[in-house]
Amino acid sequence: MEKPNIYLERYAVPSQYLDYKPKVDTGIIVVLPCHHEPDLLSSLNALNKCKSLCRVEIIVVINASENASVEIKEQNIKTYQDALVWLTSNQTDEISFHFILENELPKKHAGVGLARKIGMDEAVRMFESVDNHDGVILCFDADCHCEPNLLSEVFEYFQNNPASPGCSINFEHPLNGSLDKQVYKGITYYELHLRYYVDALKYAQFPYAYHTIGSSMAVRSFAYQKQGGMNRRKAGEDFYFLHKIIPLGNFGEINSTTVYPSPRASDRVPFGTGRAVGEWLAGEQEEYLTYHYQIFEDLKVFMTQVNSYFQIDEKGLKELTLDLPKSISDFIVSLNFEIKLKEIQGQSTNLQSFRKRFFQWFDGFRVLKYVHFARDNYYPNISTSSAVDWLFEKYGADSPTELKEKLIKLRSLDKEGVF
Repeated sequence: MEKPNIYLERYAVPSQYLDYKPKVDTGIIVVLPCHHEPDLLSSLNALNKCKSLCRVEIIVVINASENASVEIKEQNIKTYQDALVWLTSNQTDEISFHFILENELPKKHAGVGLARKIGMDEAVRMFESVDNHDGVILCFDADCHCEPNLLSEVFEYFQNNPASPGCSINFEHPLNGSLDKQVYKGITYYELHLRYYVDALKYAQFPYAYHTIGSSMAVRSFAYQKQGGMNRRKAGEDFYFLHKIIPLGNFGEINSTTVYPSPRASDRVPFGTGRAVGEWLAGEQEEYLTYHYQIFEDLKVFMTQVNSYFQIDEKGLKELTLDLPKSISDFIVSLNFEIKLKEIQGQSTNLQSFRKRFFQWFDGFRVLKYVHFARDNYYPNISTSSAVDWLFEKYGADSPTELKEKLIKLRSLDKEGVF
């Protein structure tokens, strides 16, 4: 008798959209949400040019809310029809494409999170049908391009890191092209902000400092299921999802290939890249603002004390807390830190288990909450340029004068693992 799959029975999207059993040598299934996207074929061509070291399935979820405009739904239908025509001359032996058209998602949950979940749940069903629990689900977007070695590098990463549940993949937004030059200036600021945040967390010695970009992340099917699958958030679904995967341990980064997300402005999500670029273009500020570097200096003081909390008593805790920067001490008081620490200590038999439990609690969500708490109460936002200059200084690197050159250098240092 076949053993039931708890995830598919209880947590997956109830509807199964694809009745398809992949070949047993399928190692990667790529999932692309696609909403009101006129240039899907460009992304499909980029994936189809990739060299593959295993059988690959690609699932595109063309989606819209039940209350979306007629224009959006008609664009989705056209995208779907164009994709089927494209498929007639682009199917290969190594890569198969599947297209889902869902123009009636419930308005309460419709969005990129649900669309990504539909596709990732279909990927789970495919892998389970051939008993491949280690199969890799690779997330991409319908407005992205990639280097031709994307699929091969993802395959080799998971082959070489059997204990890894998932990874982030290097991304770089285009910095020139056919769009207005202000768009490229805006995306340069925004990518600097993204990289600065993660690199500043690394400086602060936070162990879960990774990029969480939905179009450049991958996860094993078993880990996806273990952590409850993709959420249905309308934005930020990637951040919340990966910060459930990262604490499993052995999370990694792939810097030997690159995904190129679109730099264009967009109002398709409440926040994220497209929204950030659009708001910057519509604003009056000369420069994009980001978090003050002192927030990460304060966080570092806290992070370097974590081991001291393993067997500390109440008196010692009070003494250590007095030495913390006020932004941190006020924040952890709001979290009832003393009570939570006792609970974590009681569940930990050694320092290693203590650190694992501590950072399962003080995870990426709470770090971001601290950053916002410190921003709102102590350290207002500063210019992105000055923040990045601080980062370069901390790592003993010269900071270029030009904005674009700052980003190019930061990308290079990130790839080298300097931060």
